[in-house]
Amino acid sequence: MKILVVGSGGREHAIIRKLAESPKAEKIYAAPGNGGIAYDAECVNIGAMDIEGVKAFAKENAIDLVFVAPDDPLAAGMVDALEAEGITAFGPRANAAEIEASKVFSKDLMKKYNIPTADYAVIDNADEAIKYIEDKNEFPVVIKADGLALGKGVIIAEDFEMAKDAVKSIMEDKIFGASGNKVVIEEFLTGPEVSVLAFTDGKTLYPMVSSKDHKRALDGNKGLNTGGMGTISPNPYYSDEIAEECMKTIFMPTVEAMNKEGRPFKGCLYFGLMLTPKGPKVIEYNSRFGDPETQVVLPRLKTDFVDIIMAICNETLADINIEWSEEACACVVMASGGYPGSYQKGIEITGLDENGQVDGATVYHAGTALKDGKLVTNGGRVLGVTALGANLDEALDKAYAAVKKIHFDGVHYRTDIGRIL
Repeated sequence: MKILVVGSGGREHAIIRKLAESPKAEKIYAAPGNGGIAYDAECVNIGAMDIEGVKAFAKENAIDLVFVAPDDPLAAGMVDALEAEGITAFGPRANAAEIEASKVFSKDLMKKYNIPTADYAVIDNADEAIKYIEDKNEFPVVIKADGLALGKGVIIAEDFEMAKDAVKSIMEDKIFGASGNKVVIEEFLTGPEVSVLAFTDGKTLYPMVSSKDHKRALDGNKGLNTGGMGTISPNPYYSDEIAEECMKTIFMPTVEAMNKEGRPFKGCLYFGLMLTPKGPKVIEYNSRFGDPETQVVLPRLKTDFVDIIMAICNETLADINIEWSEEACACVVMASGGYPGSYQKGIEITGLDENGQVDGATVYHAGTALKDGKLVTNGGRVLGVTALGANLDEALDKAYAAVKKIHFDGVHYRTDIGRIL
């Protein structure tokens, strides 16, 4: 098979490396890919949002499968456009990707179908939003931009002044652009967070192994929210009993709700959960593989990844038996100094071998580029240094040992991934 993976981050690198393990994957392309992905796939100069470009390339090169990995092209209807041309594409259609693209849609869906989530209000006026928060007078409070915001459209406000500033920056200053035309104001839930990605063909749903993301930029879960500074799998808080409850009260009800709404979901459905004292509740849905959760979940997958993807596309997922390794996996993100704020690009990375890797771990490239034959930084999150181990401690020790071998000026990473939950 000839496969084209759309996207350019660490998640896409993890997807490409797992697809490449299949004997069915004869040739893999990435659009646009990155410096590290270039060692494992042929990168083509087509942007992830270039629907016409992806369509034309797939036709000209007789591509058997287009794997649309990021949220933006899914929401923009890339899968719909490819399917209309008879090209097999992995990922939900635009009307199903709405479950991530609009927080208002997802919250209203959960309310309508009694899927457990935080209490909320949807408001499209900054003054009204501020008044609502003032009247409620419950802090912390969660304020979310309605649309896609690179995983950063959520602000947890500890007091009224902070909440007021958050509303103004989202709705008036438009720090997330049109995504902030509406906000969702949510009660603050407490408890351990769990990420569960699931394979679904719209009828059958197979949850993948659980994981835990570390969103805050600094040690001790301090600092600004990021796209994710590191992950572990399995999540130590996610027991078999909780998994069973989630299947009954959240996972299958979501698939069924989407079908009832005429928006069948085929692809990877991501559940961001909070294990509250009142039971598991949904914090958010994503319509694709999470980043950096994918980097610790896919290394544990034993079943042929191409077989699973094709079964989802063909709606025959029920016929597949999916197996997972018992090993634990840990990923430490090495970021540019200043991330998630402003940072420099083009800084040389040393300590990697000629394949952009390091002994004892797998390095997933997120923000790298090849310049004059050298790897340089080209994003906020630069590398995801990932290792498997017999248990979580062993996986973390291996990942951190590998991190110490890699260097670029200004490098920043958390030293407590998996140690503080």
